[in-house]
Amino acid sequence: MTQAIRDKGKLVTVAGTGINLALGVLYTWSIFKGAIRQSIEGGGAGAFNWDIASLNDPYAVCCLVFACSMIVAGKCQDTFGPRLTAIVGGLLVGAGFIWISQSTAYLSWVLGFGVLVGMGIAFGYSSATPPALKWFPPNKSGRIAGIVVSGFGLASVYIAPLAQYLLGAWGLSQTMLFFGIAFMVVVSLFSLLLVNPPAGFTPKGFVDRRRSGDAHRQARTAIIDEDLSPGQILSTAVFWRVWFLYFIGAGAGLMVIGSVAGMAKSSMGANAFYAVAILAVGNAAGRIVAGIMADKIGRSHTLAGVFAMQALMMFGAVGIIGAASPSAILLVALATVIGFNYGANLALFPTFAKDLWGMKHFGINYGILFTAWGIGGFVMSKVSQMLRASTGSYANSFIAAGVMLMLGVGLILFMADEKDKKRRQIARELAALGSKT
Repeated sequence: MTQAIRDKGKLVTVAGTGINLALGVLYTWSIFKGAIRQSIEGGGAGAFNWDIASLNDPYAVCCLVFACSMIVAGKCQDTFGPRLTAIVGGLLVGAGFIWISQSTAYLSWVLGFGVLVGMGIAFGYSSATPPALKWFPPNKSGRIAGIVVSGFGLASVYIAPLAQYLLGAWGLSQTMLFFGIAFMVVVSLFSLLLVNPPAGFTPKGFVDRRRSGDAHRQARTAIIDEDLSPGQILSTAVFWRVWFLYFIGAGAGLMVIGSVAGMAKSSMGANAFYAVAILAVGNAAGRIVAGIMADKIGRSHTLAGVFAMQALMMFGAVGIIGAASPSAILLVALATVIGFNYGANLALFPTFAKDLWGMKHFGINYGILFTAWGIGGFVMSKVSQMLRASTGSYANSFIAAGVMLMLGVGLILFMADEKDKKRRQIARELAALGSKT
């Protein structure tokens, strides 16, 4: 029985990763956007007729709807389980792609890709990580979360070249129809493998820190081993600090992801999709590496390092993107590192939610926190496209993102220091209490 349970935990992790490998089509938007732009510029019967400044709108709306729907999807996952939630997600994503395959209208794409696909991704994504985390002990939370969400980041490795090929062979409409049917089937099949552990299940390697006599372990437990409700977390200052950090980290990354193919086109031409695929490798690697590092050196220290590196990349991007003939090698390297740092956020913030507020309401609590991801992506990708349309350059967007990331580093260090002080205080109180008994 023990062997069967252990194997099922691995199977759930694989299934969650597989679902995210399909839903990560969101990160291939810049490929679709390029095809739409080409249609606008080419004109003719059946061509897209959009304002250039609005090209990122379906993507920005998708990010926002994805994030806001995570609250409902998280509640669904907590109440009805991961399997049903994931199936709903697959059906919604499929329906959205099928809808946009039949239209070139701006509103149809905003509603189809932005709303339906955004909602579907939320339901699928919210069901992938929680069941996997429940099968493993806390000291592996970062690693398991990193593996599951790496699928979302890695998706563009195969979707970007596949989309480029299909666009050339079939055109945009038929490509969207293909993705709609394929993702509906794939997500639904993987969802059948998602299952929570049985009641009373204890993961192999689990250590009950509450039974430890070490005052510092008990102090850590007193801070993070709580099951807080959504109403309780919203009333705490730490929630809003973590929310703002997620807004910064996600917004900076999504701003680049949504436009990377366009940035690469001047130096890579028709091969610009390779920049999207390589960025995806960095995106996925960042999730796994950050998850492992967080288990070893702590969430806050890992996140501070990620933000600092991302800020340097944003400032460095100004010179690379602004060059008369941008180096393809430098551009790909930049995209890879930015993708790596962005991906780290998606592994770290779920574990922040688990550590700070417990697993009982994890689905809806993380859904509420995840609104920062969507609002950050919506705001920064929209502003970036507007600045690009008005100035012809991404420089101001990168500079603003870099400054915000540096502010984030300061906030992370402040939070870490505040938490360490609280832990030391509780440790002293527990030690004093123990000396009196």
